[in-house]
Amino acid sequence: MNAILPRSTEHKIDPDMLARWSPRAFADESIPQADLLTILEAARWAPSAFNAQPWHFIYASRDSENFAKFVDLLAPFNQGWAKHAAALVFIASRTTRTGSDGTESPSTTHAFDAGAAWSLLALQATKLGWHAHGMSGLDHARAAVELGLPPEWRIEIAVALGRQGDATSLPEALQSRETPSPRKPLAEIISEGRFSLTSL
Repeated sequence: MNAILPRSTEHKIDPDMLARWSPRAFADESIPQADLLTILEAARWAPSAFNAQPWHFIYASRDSENFAKFVDLLAPFNQGWAKHAAALVFIASRTTRTGSDGTESPSTTHAFDAGAAWSLLALQATKLGWHAHGMSGLDHARAAVELGLPPEWRIEIAVALGRQGDATSLPEALQSRETPSPRKPLAEIISEGRFSLTSL
């Protein structure tokens, strides 16, 4: 059994997967460009339907001219802590796909594929000693406009990247939540042969 308190697994898995979690307290530290590009490179190698790779990553490092704008696109709750991140990344997915004849049709897996890329991004960040915290709390419509997305693209989430900081830097209400969260028992999320919410 692997354990990173308060986490434990029912079956043995790679410890890097258990080590990945989403803190909100970040140290005021810049991320080297090489580390940032390595994290995004990992996301590039996610699996996708027919190798469509329907994802795009728009980033701003904390020292860049775009960082304040990126922070402003987040929900106020997230702005309070994400402003200390080393970088912010907005993940977009392409909602259509181009057929072999050049015609466009709706994509049924674009969000799923972008989610797979986000997962590899987060794991690579962990392996380099950084943390990635995904956020759905943002102004999606304004982000699409201000980040220049074409109409067939959609913002999925924003991601804060940074080194873990001191939990006491957070508002008191968040300090107690600054710990890796547990997960539901495996029996609650799997079923054999037919969908079922009953335990094994």
